[in-house]
Amino acid sequence: MFDFHVDERISKAETLPASFYRDDAVFEALKKHVFRNSWQWKGCSNELFPMDDYVQPMSFLDDFIEEPVFLKKNNDNNEVNCFSNVCTHRGNLIFHHECRSKRIACGYHGRQWKKDGQLKFMPEFNEVEDFPRACDHLKKYPTAKLGPHVFTSLNPAFPINKVFDKMNERIGFLPLELFKYDSTHSKDYLVNCHWALYCDNYLEGFHIPFVHDDLNDVLDYGSYKTELFENGSVQIGYSKGGEDVFDLPAGHPDEGKHVAAYYYWIFPNMMFNFYPWGLSINVVKPLSKNKTRVVFRSFVWDSSKLSDGAGAVLDKVEREDEFVVEGVHKGLQSKTYQTGRFSPTREQGVHHFHRLLANSLRSEA
Repeated sequence: MFDFHVDERISKAETLPASFYRDDAVFEALKKHVFRNSWQWKGCSNELFPMDDYVQPMSFLDDFIEEPVFLKKNNDNNEVNCFSNVCTHRGNLIFHHECRSKRIACGYHGRQWKKDGQLKFMPEFNEVEDFPRACDHLKKYPTAKLGPHVFTSLNPAFPINKVFDKMNERIGFLPLELFKYDSTHSKDYLVNCHWALYCDNYLEGFHIPFVHDDLNDVLDYGSYKTELFENGSVQIGYSKGGEDVFDLPAGHPDEGKHVAAYYYWIFPNMMFNFYPWGLSINVVKPLSKNKTRVVFRSFVWDSSKLSDGAGAVLDKVEREDEFVVEGVHKGLQSKTYQTGRFSPTREQGVHHFHRLLANSLRSEA
């Protein structure tokens, strides 16, 4: 039913068809077979856990996959754990809001769990046979960290640490623990388009000279580069003037080059944009097949560089991108357009994304 084919040879390949973005059944299949198996960024440990014994209840993916979970840091080793936020007795939510709590206990009938999620105590259950069973313990979900940034998954399709290893080849020298959350440069955007169209646009610099005048003024379009790796990619923007660039250490893969930005993407919907001033994280959250929320969160290292270079006008660039992707979304409702082709020199990232999506649906159909 979902046998979308994207040729592995970009010079021969066609894009995913317009029906991919229009079809309700495809959208639901993406929810089930892509997002439920995805990793998602949940926040920075410094903000998630402002004090010991702090608990953060949340949905796995707000307004899309409403699986209740909670995060809790183990004070003994600073490991962040993610558990189901559903009591294994009667299904009550265990934590209703973020709070400080030494205990993991349900307020309905008093069931308690140890810090590792194993059942600790349940009143009035002495006469229950075959208790506790495995299902009485809290479900524990996988977690991972990139510096202080916390990720979790319900059922990971791939090991995200392999992606982090690729990222650290270039950004490993940055002291991410020193980057501070900046609320003034953080906001959410509602975009009237299919979530994958937003990612399509992000994954190529082909449109920069035509859509982003400010960005085109500071980036050297001719040397703009995309590198692919398993379940992710990086786009490297080089500065035209050699200013507002990273001070790269000796032995760095880009030593001697004037790098203005590293744009990392992790399948299916996360972007990590590193600039000389710090980091902008963008998480693309589907709401429906016609509407998407894009979460922008900024973490500043050197505030003196915020107004310069490739990361200087992020809000304006975002608005320009929204105008384009909303136009594409409207155009894809036309019956005259079916599919397109890829630029082999400029759209490697989009081709990579389309193949990952097609393969995910095909393997689970």
